[in-house]
Amino acid sequence: MARWEKVLEVVLRAASDAIIEFVDLCALLAALGFDERVRGDHHIFSRKGVSEIINLQPRASKAKPYQVKQVRNLITRYRLGG
Repeated sequence: MARWEKVLEVVLRAASDAIIEFVDLCALLAALGFDERVRGDHHIFSRKGVSEIINLQPRASKAKPYQVKQVRNLITRYRLGG
């Protein structure tokens, strides 16, 4: 099982949004086919067929919990990740 698949399980489980590493969340989105562009500390993700964009900023080395929730909602809404 790839690391991004483990991160996907943790994100979808919704039990511990505050412990997700920022780089792992970015890698998950990349593995799901999102394109990334960076402006300062803003990592902006977009994907063809998905109308929303995701704008992530790190808090130290962790992802912000509300942004993890946004990613989870996007994954479930568009049925991404198998």
